[in-house]
Amino acid sequence: MQIDAIHKALANPMRRQILGWLKEPRVHFAHQEHNLEVGVCAGLIDARTGLAQSTVSAHLAALQRAGLITGHKVGQWIYYKRNEETIKAFLDHMNEGL
Repeated sequence: MQIDAIHKALANPMRRQILGWLKEPRVHFAHQEHNLEVGVCAGLIDARTGLAQSTVSAHLAALQRAGLITGHKVGQWIYYKRNEETIKAFLDHMNEGL
């Protein structure tokens, strides 16, 4: 687990918001055509943020580098979901370490 990368990723409010949306994909992305078990399409995340696609891609890349999300490619699309194992390990570390 990369503690510093996680802290850096979580320092940005939009990244925290994206993680929040991905926590409840059925609430925030119910209109997605593919099964949400695969993850949420990057295009839907782009649309929800209202930011430029390149900005959202940079946020998703930072979250992925930190291990907080995983990406799965289906055709030309990438679907993202939370990495609950890493998130739990980080929270446990914070609870025990501070």
